[in-house]
Amino acid sequence: MDIFATFTDLIHNLGLGFATAGLPVNLAFCFVGVLLGTLIGVLPGIGPTATIAMLLPITFNFEPTTSLIMLAGIYYGAQYGGSTTAILINLPGESSSAVTAIDGYQMAKQGRAGPALATAALGSFFAGSVATVLIALFAPPLTELALKFGPAEYFSLMVLGLVASVALASGSVDKALAMVVLGLLLGLIGSDVNTGAQRYTLGFLELADGLNFVAVAVGVFGVAEILRNLEDETDREVMVKKVTNLWPSKEDMRAIVGPVLRGTGLGSALGILPGNGALLSSFAAYSLEKKLSSTPERFGKGAIEGVAAPESANNAGAQTSFIPMLTLGIPANPVMALMLGAMIIQGIQPGPNVASEKPELFWGLIASMWIGNLMLVLLNLPLIGLWVRLLTVPYTVLFPAIIAFCCIGVYSVNSNAFDLYAVAFFGFLGYLLVKLECEPAPLLLGFVLGPLLEENLRRAMTISRGDPTVFVTRPLSLTLLLMSAAVLVVVFLPSVRKKRDEVFVEEG
Repeated sequence: MDIFATFTDLIHNLGLGFATAGLPVNLAFCFVGVLLGTLIGVLPGIGPTATIAMLLPITFNFEPTTSLIMLAGIYYGAQYGGSTTAILINLPGESSSAVTAIDGYQMAKQGRAGPALATAALGSFFAGSVATVLIALFAPPLTELALKFGPAEYFSLMVLGLVASVALASGSVDKALAMVVLGLLLGLIGSDVNTGAQRYTLGFLELADGLNFVAVAVGVFGVAEILRNLEDETDREVMVKKVTNLWPSKEDMRAIVGPVLRGTGLGSALGILPGNGALLSSFAAYSLEKKLSSTPERFGKGAIEGVAAPESANNAGAQTSFIPMLTLGIPANPVMALMLGAMIIQGIQPGPNVASEKPELFWGLIASMWIGNLMLVLLNLPLIGLWVRLLTVPYTVLFPAIIAFCCIGVYSVNSNAFDLYAVAFFGFLGYLLVKLECEPAPLLLGFVLGPLLEENLRRAMTISRGDPTVFVTRPLSLTLLLMSAAVLVVVFLPSVRKKRDEVFVEEG
């Protein structure tokens, strides 16, 4: 009976979701999102994080559901678009498409760019569809569990999320930890939660309400990424001017079924983890297929399995990363942190209450993912010729226009010139961090979670009348803190640390 009731509720909720996502305005912005996502995935060096950061200002003019549908479309659309450049010019438009380039480019050199691109698109669509079903199945029970959380549990959960993001960040663990701490400190700027007293504002009245999230995000990710790419622009030689014979052969279809299924399963699981699940899952899926293959020597020489597995994995990982953000209010990666920020600036409190208080937003976003994935298949293959031509646009023409768009967008939020200075400051800070090999993603996670972390810490301490043992006397809170400690201990073990560094060096 309970299973029947759960199934009935799921069908009802999905019906509500598709009714919301099917509204003309939401369909239009879903289309805009996936088209933009594909475009920035095709153009190497921009990426979904920078693009979503740049577009945050214009989302103030939309309904929350519409803006989140568009931003989500940009994210998973970029996973599709990144494979195009990886296959055609051996230059991944998205970091998670780096593995696709290994065999995809070799297929293009052999005159099989069409089957490679079609395999990437079909594998991505299947993985995205499965991941959407998983979100619909697992989000409600996780939301119910999260409703049992008190301030102490939320504090411990956020600590676990930040620690896990440090463990899974690329590069030095020490630097990733420092970035989280810096993000937490930046989140403290503004007015005290309880007393209203100003702190760390350096006398600037503009900082009384804290740093503008949009300015920080656009600076650290948008402007910094542009500066880095201008510094090291490479010549792009398109291998294929015209793509023909798109549809894979029967032999190709038989060869990709297993890799697509395994990549989807692996990506769906790893996408939930804090860090960069889409990136990790694509490398893991490629390694798995190479180990399982009876002819591993084909990999790196144009094996179609080497395209199918990572493309399925990174798209599944990109979409299941929405699960912790939607149900717990914990971002699994920088893009989810931006999505969380978009919810906050729209006046929506992230967390388990979103499903009950804003069911149209919650289920409309989930349903839009399937619609968006279908749009991507219908869009990408016919427009490959257009994407090929866009690859010839020089960065020196493209990037000044993007920076001007960023400045106009940021200024339009509060009509405050101070925000433009903040964009410039954080742009140069982000560029400096990249040069110092400090990954900025943990900084943004710390900045977004910092105020929520402090709020739950102080709320828990108030309820317990100042007794700090409240975090270890509540079983769930204690479990989460022990998990955080275990993750830190494991990551700092010399053998684990050495192996982790080796993995990220290979990925780089």
